[in-house]
Amino acid sequence: MKVMVRVVPRASRNLLKEEGNILKVYLTKPAQDGMANAQLIKLLSEHLGVAKSKVRIVQGGKSRNKIIEIDD
Repeated sequence: MKVMVRVVPRASRNLLKEEGNILKVYLTKPAQDGMANAQLIKLLSEHLGVAKSKVRIVQGGKSRNKIIEIDD
């Protein structure tokens, strides 16, 4: 399954919001040295109840707009 995600780093709290067909994810970590991407993967895996190894960034590793693939 592929999910389109819009990331907002340095937010005051971690939050997942669905806006249309895009999942908007607010992260407390800054977007440097991959900290926000690591937190995104952790947050999505916890929310969906899957292992972190099953969640990966397919496109947009250095962008706010990402495509995430979740293996079943």
